[in-house]
Amino acid sequence: MRRALDALYDGAAWLAALSMVGLLAMVLLTILSRQLGFHVPGTDAYAGYLMAAAGFLALAHTLKKGEHIRVTLLLGRLQGGARRAMELWALAAAAALAGLFAWYSARLVWQSRLFNDISTGNDATPLWIPQLAMAAGTLVLFVAFVDELVQAATGRRATEDQSARHE
Repeated sequence: MRRALDALYDGAAWLAALSMVGLLAMVLLTILSRQLGFHVPGTDAYAGYLMAAAGFLALAHTLKKGEHIRVTLLLGRLQGGARRAMELWALAAAAALAGLFAWYSARLVWQSRLFNDISTGNDATPLWIPQLAMAAGTLVLFVAFVDELVQAATGRRATEDQSARHE
């Protein structure tokens, strides 16, 4: 199970990286087209879609690598059972919020598809397509928070190492 979850987080990170490469391509295409006097419709919109995809798809991998910014002002002052309880509460709250975010992101994709919602730009992209990246990224983030919660509850989470590394 651990290998499958790590592969999921790494796969989302690779998709985020590919989105960044696509974003670079859109920016370069826009610059090149202006210099050479032609116009490629939709490049601004696609750059925005790819930027959002890169951000959302990288969330879970960033969490699992301990790179999210954590405010440890209160947690750093707690010890023993109180610290463990606060850590579990924070992870449970984060998992709940990520779950809601994933639910509503997926719902937005479904509604955009149902209503044939398209972008207002001249590219007329069906909006459910770029919204898929947000829904996938938030779903993987939810899985990552549940994973962290389970690890913390079973005593397999390295909270001391991550806290010390970011202070």
